[in-house]
Amino acid sequence: MTWSYLPAIRRILASLAIPSLMFSPVAFAGQTAQRAETQEHFVAPNPAELAGDTAEEVYAGLMKTMADAYRLSDKVHAKTYQAWERYNSSPYRSATHGQRFVNNYANKTAKAYSRYEAAGQLPVGSALAKDSFTVTNSGGINPGPLFLMEKMAPGFNSESGDWRYTMIMPDGSFYGETNGEGSKQVEFCISCHRAAAKNDHLFFIPKTYRRSF
Repeated sequence: MTWSYLPAIRRILASLAIPSLMFSPVAFAGQTAQRAETQEHFVAPNPAELAGDTAEEVYAGLMKTMADAYRLSDKVHAKTYQAWERYNSSPYRSATHGQRFVNNYANKTAKAYSRYEAAGQLPVGSALAKDSFTVTNSGGINPGPLFLMEKMAPGFNSESGDWRYTMIMPDGSFYGETNGEGSKQVEFCISCHRAAAKNDHLFFIPKTYRRSF
């Protein structure tokens, strides 16, 4: 795996007055972030604030590396999601995903996602992907987990609204998925998304960051 984006990241960090780049290519191999005691997403340490354009530039430098790592999981959607439509204009901070910067992708079956709160019930086969990264105040650049949602056939899991949640770690290791290996480790996804049951268990991009279609 190559890390050719590092010079660009150093320049970006310098412009933000962050003292030094602390990122290690193997930083997440041992998952250095701390797990929240409330069984929520891994929490990013000391997250830095980034303006939209700067966050987009950081993401552009990370995209290939993140994709190369996620596809090691051998999960089909982890290999293809970056070819889907991206619905946010730039990465944005998600409090419900460990204070990471995230991006929202949806496959063609989930094209109704472009209507956001008016999307209604998405059809079986709809898939959504949310990749993530952090830039920390101490100068760390950390790719984060990939979060996947796939609408399954009726009866798959009534608690999840028939969504299968899958989580891939930033080194490509598989963390867990609903009704499968490691299912208990992603139960917090169901618990969180149940609050949006009236919107087919979907949360939507903050309006400031939504692309128009």
